[in-house]
Amino acid sequence: MKFSTYLEKIAGVSIYPVVSLIMFFAFFAIVTLWIYSIDKNDIERLENLPLEDTKK
Repeated sequence: MKFSTYLEKIAGVSIYPVVSLIMFFAFFAIVTLWIYSIDKNDIERLENLPLEDTKK
């Protein structure tokens, strides 16, 4: 049997693709809004984190 035949037997399975699409779109919309609203100083601080010597 194919995998899709197992999914057809589950009641209400058609809602999962819609929910996952909404979650996917919402995540990237929130990240995009965060990127455009972040302060330039915070971006510079995050850019330099790998270069900082934290061992003292």
